[in-house]
Amino acid sequence: MFYITGDLHGEYDIHKLSSKRFPMGNSLTRDDYLIICGDFGLVWNNGNSEMYWRDWLNNKPWTTLFVDGNHEKFPLLNRYPITKKWGGKVHQIEDNIYHLMRGQVFEINGKTFFTMGGASSHDIQYRTKNVDWWEEELPNEAEMQEGLANLDRYNWKVDCVITHCAPTEFIASCINKRYSPDTLTEYLQHIDDKLDYKHWYMGHYHLDVIFGSDSEKQKHILYNYVDVID
Repeated sequence: MFYITGDLHGEYDIHKLSSKRFPMGNSLTRDDYLIICGDFGLVWNNGNSEMYWRDWLNNKPWTTLFVDGNHEKFPLLNRYPITKKWGGKVHQIEDNIYHLMRGQVFEINGKTFFTMGGASSHDIQYRTKNVDWWEEELPNEAEMQEGLANLDRYNWKVDCVITHCAPTEFIASCINKRYSPDTLTEYLQHIDDKLDYKHWYMGHYHLDVIFGSDSEKQKHILYNYVDVID
């Protein structure tokens, strides 16, 4: 089974994965996956509190996967060796925690997932470059081109898209017109226009809402809710 939720922000929102709030997690196994749609936040300073919660998550019975958001410490995250798993590039953070890298297509338990982390920080005015904000929050050209090449290999058809932010037109029509387009939202718009997919999952906006009927491409914004991927 696959479960999916929005931002963790490190220890701040991890409690939604507790046994009390996510009781079905108690019966899962390592062959079940919990996916986090960015702002993982547990690769930040390797301090005592962070390591406590990372160990807590690593010892849960499922396997945790995440795409990066904008609130990540990218210099530390990118120090992890790149390996291949499920057909795509990953950083293995712990025995049972994996970062699904940008522009990859993964095949896991019969489903295909396209992943593209990153987003623009809407609170950038309160942050300091290379202290709690990094330019790497947005994908570079090589990462975006790798994503297009991988989608070419799959003939532009996958089961699910996992991102942190949304395509430009979806933001304007369904989320908030005040968000400004950027290179990533425009890139995701190109993918949305061309890609054949069933479900698109994202975090970033601190909402829990689904757009689209069962017969259409569905977009899911997740924050506190833990959804099931059919």
